[in-house]
Amino acid sequence: SPPELGDMEQPVTDRGNTPLPAGAPLQASALSVELSSCTESESAFEQFGPLTSERGDQKQEEEWQQHGAEEREIRRSEKTTEETELVVLDPEHPLMRRFQAALKKYLTKQMEKVNLELQELRADMRKGKVQREELGVVLYGAQQQLAHLQLELEKSHDRCSQAAAVRQQLEEELEGLRLTYKNMCQNTDDERREVSAMQTQVENLALHLIYMQNMDEDMHHNILLMKKSTKKAEAEKLQAEVEKRKQDFLLDRLTRKAYELQEQIALLEAQFVAQAEDTKVTRQAVNEACMEVQAINMEKKRLMNYWNSSLAGMKQRDEAYVATQDLLSKYNRDLKSLETNILGCSKSIRKEEEKNETLVSTLNRSQTHASTTKKLIAQCFSVQEALKIEFSTYDRILHETEQAINTTKMAQAAHLNELLLIIKDIEKGTEVKEQMENEIVAKLQDQLISNKATKHFSQLVAQLQRRKTDLELHLSKVENDTAQVILNTTHTTCRLAGLQKTLCELDKEINNVHNLVSCRQREIAKRNLLAENKRRVISQYNKRLEEILFELGGQELGPLEIEINKLNKEIEERNSEVMTLQKNWLNQQKELVKLTREQEEQIASLDMLKKQLTIMQQKKLRTENEIQQETKEQKDIEHHMKNMYNDLIKLNVLINKNNSSYEELQCSNIITENEFIRALKEAEKEAVEVQERHSQLSEEKERLLNSVVEAEHQIMLWEKKIQLTREMRAAVDSVTGEGEIPAMKIEIHRMQVRYSQLMKQQEKMIREMEACVSRREAITVRGEGQKTADKKRFTKSDFHRKKEELRKKISETQKSTQDCDKTILELESTQASLSAAVSQKQEEVCRLQAESDNLDLDSEHLRNEKRWNLLELVAHQTRQKHLQALKEGKYSPLCRSEQAWRNEQQKLQARLRTVHAIIGQVQQEHPEHQGTLQWLGRCVQSRLTPQEA
Repeated sequence: SPPELGDMEQPVTDRGNTPLPAGAPLQASALSVELSSCTESESAFEQFGPLTSERGDQKQEEEWQQHGAEEREIRRSEKTTEETELVVLDPEHPLMRRFQAALKKYLTKQMEKVNLELQELRADMRKGKVQREELGVVLYGAQQQLAHLQLELEKSHDRCSQAAAVRQQLEEELEGLRLTYKNMCQNTDDERREVSAMQTQVENLALHLIYMQNMDEDMHHNILLMKKSTKKAEAEKLQAEVEKRKQDFLLDRLTRKAYELQEQIALLEAQFVAQAEDTKVTRQAVNEACMEVQAINMEKKRLMNYWNSSLAGMKQRDEAYVATQDLLSKYNRDLKSLETNILGCSKSIRKEEEKNETLVSTLNRSQTHASTTKKLIAQCFSVQEALKIEFSTYDRILHETEQAINTTKMAQAAHLNELLLIIKDIEKGTEVKEQMENEIVAKLQDQLISNKATKHFSQLVAQLQRRKTDLELHLSKVENDTAQVILNTTHTTCRLAGLQKTLCELDKEINNVHNLVSCRQREIAKRNLLAENKRRVISQYNKRLEEILFELGGQELGPLEIEINKLNKEIEERNSEVMTLQKNWLNQQKELVKLTREQEEQIASLDMLKKQLTIMQQKKLRTENEIQQETKEQKDIEHHMKNMYNDLIKLNVLINKNNSSYEELQCSNIITENEFIRALKEAEKEAVEVQERHSQLSEEKERLLNSVVEAEHQIMLWEKKIQLTREMRAAVDSVTGEGEIPAMKIEIHRMQVRYSQLMKQQEKMIREMEACVSRREAITVRGEGQKTADKKRFTKSDFHRKKEELRKKISETQKSTQDCDKTILELESTQASLSAAVSQKQEEVCRLQAESDNLDLDSEHLRNEKRWNLLELVAHQTRQKHLQALKEGKYSPLCRSEQAWRNEQQKLQARLRTVHAIIGQVQQEHPEHQGTLQWLGRCVQSRLTPQEA
């Protein structure tokens, strides 16, 4: 603890009260010296206030650990002795000789130094006078040069201001470049990340593009084949139509010829009727006509045959047309199948979208599942913490039960000792009773001799009865204590059983929670599988329904109506499809491009989902590892609980053993009580017999005279025993008195240790005083060196040099930025490897931070003590100066009378009390500043206590 000023002031007041040759004014001056020292110490205290408040936000360091009880007592005795016996040493004291010698040495050095400086200054002054005379001659030319230099200086100032403006602009540009560089670095990092993401997307898109190109080529090849087949069918159809038209033209021509021939036949028959008379003339013509008719008939037959052949050809053409129509229907079916394939692709796209949605839903589910697992883990942690708390409570209860058992054992042992003592007392009582009975017999025999003896025997009987009642009360108390111990043991066993039940219930609850978690996970997996199966079945059914509706045209009709509708639709569609196929093909091409784009987007989203799935799987693995660690910890806790349960079983066995031993003791107590009651009954019987014998003993008086003599002899023996007991008591008291001797030895040892420590402290203080002188000398030397260093001036070359250095630094920073770009890439690669090490180092850093905080608190405490000691040393030095001035009669007192000094001292004490009260109030209102304020309050209290004493 720092030295107390109030303790130093009291001896000075005593000195001031002693008679001096100067009289009363000198006494007042001494009092004023003391008051000024108080004010100086208070000013030092006020200087110390802001120093202590600088670290007000820090926590108070923990108290220094003591090495032993003796050191604590020695330090307390140090404090008390320092508070009561601290005295300001006189400068001529032998202990101050070393300090005075060091101070004298330092002052002589300073004096010699000052004398040398004076001599140098005088020589410089002489030289200065000569130089001044010489300079007076040079001054005119110097003034002319000065005017010229003044102009150059103004120009240089202008240049300097311009350079400063340029420099400021360059600095602003540099700051802008730095900001742009930071933004560019951030943009480059973002672009690198985007480029890496885009590269992955480009690779995925390239794979999808290759896949879609293959699909496109396959589709293009199939479409070309279909086009070729449709072109062939169209060509065959056109040829068949041309042939059919030719045959139709031939048939028209033949029918026209037949009509013409029929008209000619009608005309010839008319001519034959008209020219019947001219048959003879015209018989030749008729024969010729018959021949012609026959030829015509032949031609008719030939035409009929040709007609039949043409009809057969028509049939063949119709069959070929039907075949072409079948081929067209096949091609249409293929087109429809292609359309269905396109629809299937669209459906597959929809399915992919649905799968995407299902994946998103599964992702959301997994996220929710992860959140639920996190919540469950948090609940498990909370349950674990609750279990730890309950385990600590159970452990504490176990310790308490063990302590209670130990106390019960101690009480039981004490009660056993008391029982043994009681048994011994009973035995002694029985022996005393027998002796008293013998004495009663003797006294009864001597009753006729003296009434005093009878009174004495009656008193002895009353004492025995009292002793008997006291023993009975003591036995009842012992029984009550044993019953209370039994109740406590039963209560502890009941509490242990209840705590065991709660432990079992908590284990069951933990198992139930784990079972619920596993069941929920299984149910989620089953439901996901069922949902996927149902989706597959629904998609299959939808496909079938769409195919059926597509075949039916969206309506449910009969088979003939369906065929009629099909034929009508085919007739209508054949005309429209030829024109719309190209448009459809183009539209399909556009749709294919759109589909490829959508598919690429879906593939990118699928890749993102896969990445997210991998991340979720990694998180799942981490959570599983954490769950495994928790299960391991839980197993360890269960193992520990089993060990505790075994310990509880052992404790229960020991408690049962104690209970059995207690029951045996109770049985033995009951037996002893019964024996004692039996002995009392026998004693009562013997008393009755004694009363009966009393009548007989009155006759045998003469024989009992000898027994009286023997009784007197026994009385002498009892007196000797009493004397021996008194001597024993005196010896015991002397032994207890001798116990103070080792205490005195210990006190002497403490005082010796205290003396050695005081000597060490004295030597330390002397060394510190010597070090203060050397430190003062070093401070002056350092100050002079700084003064000489501050006299340096900057020149234009220095500015140029700094400018070149700044340019070099700028180029170096540019190079370093390039190197930093490279190192950033390397560091990004190493960051992933270091992140794992950082998590381990953070724990060590936290631990080291706690240790550093403790060390900071220790260093702050030592720093405060050092500052306080320095301030106290300064106050002591100023007081020493004042006292020296008082001794030499040079001191001017502040207070001229003792009453003024006392009033001022009371004011200072009141001010210190208010400061102490303020410190206490601040400690109550702001407990975070309690560390520094507590030490400060202790210092103020140490100042107050000696002054109030």
